[in-house]
Amino acid sequence: MNAPSPPLRILIVDDEAPARHRLRDVLTDCAAELSVDVVGEAENGLDALDQVQRQTVDAVLLDIRMPGMDGLECAAHLNRLATPPAIIFSTAFDAYACQAFELNAVDYLLKPVRADRLVRALSRAHRLNAGALDQLRGVYPKARTHLSVNEKGRIVLIPVDDILYLKAELKYVTVRTAAREFLIEESLTRLESEFADAFLRIHRNCLVASARIREIGKLPGEDDGHFLRLDGLDERLMVSRRQYSALRERMKSY
Repeated sequence: MNAPSPPLRILIVDDEAPARHRLRDVLTDCAAELSVDVVGEAENGLDALDQVQRQTVDAVLLDIRMPGMDGLECAAHLNRLATPPAIIFSTAFDAYACQAFELNAVDYLLKPVRADRLVRALSRAHRLNAGALDQLRGVYPKARTHLSVNEKGRIVLIPVDDILYLKAELKYVTVRTAAREFLIEESLTRLESEFADAFLRIHRNCLVASARIREIGKLPGEDDGHFLRLDGLDERLMVSRRQYSALRERMKSY
């Protein structure tokens, strides 16, 4: 006789308490067909990331529209874990958006969630493909609140508001805050597009936080060489001739 399978350990993430309670009730209704154990609840993406790293979680029922860090961003950070949990999104999206989930083989649940649909989703829950998450960003475009890196098996979040500059070096991008540097594997062009409202290009390989510019100066002894400095950083960053005029125009609007 085969031993019974251990229960599926589930984390419920939704910014609305009634929605979390309903999911708990629906999971109770599923008990006859699927053994589950709700190991916790979170009301935002940051709390969810913390809980997943403090305990074993097999699957996350993840709301998409949440204040601050939304569900798609949270899922992208979770995917950096060595053993990420399965992700099932819960959403009130329209049919067009749900079609995008289906095309990308991403499990989703329409609110209000039904027990039979939840059982099917949990039975086939799987790790998300990073490319699929990128595609879903087109359905719900929103700049991330954090970048992230995996350090010694843990996810370290970098608040975008703390970033002073982003500099491309070989296949990596250096993320500089006042406290330290991080290396991420992302495209500088993509970062520029995502954070166009907050960062300015000053060189082909460098974006700076526009709100943190404290000085723009001219290099001595050079006809057209310029640099800038950022709040909280003594380092001088070179401004290319091509970007200098555009930089001055953008700064006039601040």
